[in-house]
This record gives sequence, C-alpha cells and structure tokens, in this order.
Amino acid sequence: MKAGGDAILLIDDDVELCTLLAEYLEAQGYQVTAVHDGSSGLRSALEEHHQLVILDVMLPVLDGFEVLRQLRKRSNVPVIMLTARAQEHDRVEGFRQGADDYLVKPFAAAELLGRVRAVLRRASGVPLAAPRVVQLGSLRLDAQALEAYDGQDALGLTPSEFAILEVLTRAAGRVVSRDELSAVMHQRETTPYERSIDVHVSHLRKKLEAAGHSIIRTVRGVGYLCTANT
Repeated sequence: MKAGGDAILLIDDDVELCTLLAEYLEAQGYQVTAVHDGSSGLRSALEEHHQLVILDVMLPVLDGFEVLRQLRKRSNVPVIMLTARAQEHDRVEGFRQGADDYLVKPFAAAELLGRVRAVLRRASGVPLAAPRVVQLGSLRLDAQALEAYDGQDALGLTPSEFAILEVLTRAAGRVVSRDELSAVMHQRETTPYERSIDVHVSHLRKKLEAAGHSIIRTVRGVGYLCTANT
C-alpha cells in the first residue's frame, strides 16, 4: 500500500469501479487496496491492517453478507456495504450482520467519500472533552477502545453499537429519539422506512442482555431510553 492516510480495503468484483474509486479516494489522501472476490477480501480484512472496509454484496466465492458474518467473528473494523439491490430487507440484513453503513449503487463518489469520513470519524472515538471511561455498575465503557466490558469480558461491540451505547448512557434517564441517534451516526435524520438504527440497537441489546445488562428500553414511536445509573 502507498504511504499516506487511513487504509481502506475495497472488496468488489467490478474491477473498473474499483479502479475509479481507488483513484478518487487516494486523491483524497486515503490508502486503498482492492480485491475482487469474497474469499480474498475476507483474508485481506483479517490478515492486513485497515481502518475501513468497503464491501460489495454481490461477490464471487463468498457473498458480501457471508464475508461480513465471518469478519464480525474476529474483527470490529468498520464496514460500509455496497449493493445494487435497494430492497429494505437487504439493507436490514447488512446492518443485522454488523455493517456500519450501507450505500446503494449507483452512487456519487462524493457521497461515498462523505460516508467514509463519517464512519471513520465515528470509529476514531469521542471528542477529547468527553470522559474516556464510563462505569455503569459492572459495565464499563471505554471510549478509547470503542468497547464495553462486563468486568474484564469484552462485549464485542461494533463502532456503531458503541456509538449508540455511548449516546444512550450519557443521556441515561432521558428518551433519545431515532433522529438524534441517526444524527450522531449518519449526520442526518432518519427516513420513515429506515430501520438501521433499530437493527443496531437490537444487536446492542442482545449483547448487553447476554452479559446480564437489560438497560435499554424501547419507547414506542419515540426512541430509546437507557435505564442505567452512572
């Protein structure tokens, strides 16, 4: 890889598109490695150090969803999914498997750049003025590691899940709307049919409850409430 900024792994079987995106992102200061099938992409994502993976759904050998499933077993690297399929259930499946964002083809390169910057900014941690560690009984949030721990055991949160948990815990006792969470996650309001926030919260809740922490409550039609005390 070329020396430079954040390293991005691009996994897409469209070689021409990869070439164009790599040239565009490298001109913005990023390092880009492109691979063109799911098996090679998974191997590169696990064996090499990247700050972000851009992952197409329709791939030879292993499809993007399976790559993401396998990747999430061993890595919390941020992932942006790309797909030519705009159906809601495909987007929901991507978020369910642990994607951080989802972009439907065709898209403008500038839109992808905006998503890349937003996901990397989110994954880089909270502002320096915020406390680095928040303690909720036996649950501990470490903003530097972007991880939550039950005692010494990591919950295995994705950057998006950690961002949601961090917002909810800092607003403990107050209902946080989906629009507020979406503004933190994507710098925009939710759309009427968007379920990405709900899917991320569902994943987060399952991981918390598996560790014995039932601290997130759904307030129907409004948003979410953290019931823990800091």
